[in-house]
Amino acid sequence: MNAPATTSMPRALPAEHRERLLRIAREVSFPQGARLFDEGGHADRFWIIRTGTVDLDMRVPGRRAAVIESLGHNELVGWSWLYPPYSWHLGAEAASPLRAFEFDATVVRELCRQDPEFGRNIARWVGEVVAHRLHAARTRLLDLYAPYGSGSRG
Repeated sequence: MNAPATTSMPRALPAEHRERLLRIAREVSFPQGARLFDEGGHADRFWIIRTGTVDLDMRVPGRRAAVIESLGHNELVGWSWLYPPYSWHLGAEAASPLRAFEFDATVVRELCRQDPEFGRNIARWVGEVVAHRLHAARTRLLDLYAPYGSGSRG
């Protein structure tokens, strides 16, 4: 399930803010199966996917981790870096070979403090992603564990 267009970075941020963010990016790659982060760990970075896919998962006591959503091109991986206490709320694993832009959360938070307009746009974008992921998590967990599912599949 891909995020709505408004949560992909090119559609969510004005060009000048997108360019400012990309200037501090570092290109990284991960093999299929690599864990980017685990639920509860310290959120000190985030990624924008260039190629490949990432599965977001949630620990479920007594069961295997439930895949909540799969992310692809131009989507944000990780939002917990923006909100204290900066700990991951989900886990993330490369579902295929992955190339991404990686960002240092401390540097981005400082840019947000220095430029309030930039900060507002980043916060709005990340907030839209959080709202989308919360809805996706609810729907997926109902589909997996509720007696009649979420009802979203008709």
